[in-house]
Amino acid sequence: MIRAVVFDVGECLVDETREYGTWADWLDVPRHTFHAMFGAVIAQGRDYREVFQEFRPGFDLYEERDKRVAAGQPETFGEEDLYADVRPALAQLRADGLWLGIAGNQTVRAGAILRQLFSDDVDFIGTSDDWGVSKPDAKFFRCVAEVTPFASREILYVGDRVDNDLRPAVATGMPTALIHRGPWATIQWRTQEARQLPTFRVDSLLELPGCIRDFNDSAR
Repeated sequence: MIRAVVFDVGECLVDETREYGTWADWLDVPRHTFHAMFGAVIAQGRDYREVFQEFRPGFDLYEERDKRVAAGQPETFGEEDLYADVRPALAQLRADGLWLGIAGNQTVRAGAILRQLFSDDVDFIGTSDDWGVSKPDAKFFRCVAEVTPFASREILYVGDRVDNDLRPAVATGMPTALIHRGPWATIQWRTQEARQLPTFRVDSLLELPGCIRDFNDSAR
């Protein structure tokens, strides 16, 4: 049975359109050009950080984040960047008695923002910077399992990427859900792995409570 649900952040809970737009501005690149290159890099199966290298060879993402903070233009997101289904889905899952968590590849700064936004909605929030390990490393998902008071097979991990989210979560013994939004899910959605690997495929987080209830009913 599924007793806990842990969510990825970017393109699962948070619409990153505005944030990637600010990176285009920081690089002094037209936003449509940046977004087109972003999609091309993803479609080629490359690391998204290579997008920055295309426009500025030698670009160091961590250094540039610090420069943005010093310039008064830090990476940020807020309530207005959450997908519309996030709050009602979390409320229903909590009402159904599920343990809820958030865990993604995020900075310490992003972790602080997540805790401001979701401290009353979930039981735990963890980031790659907190743990010193990033997805798709299996150690990340072992960290998720360690902080969740249930067995891996009882933890549903929800993400938008087959490669970064579903594949390593399944290898750790977790059921998974693929949310159909954002550039990665849009590109990967029709692949064989995206069809076969996840326990659930959903177009909205609002579908999760019903999926989980049906899954748990069939497990009884």
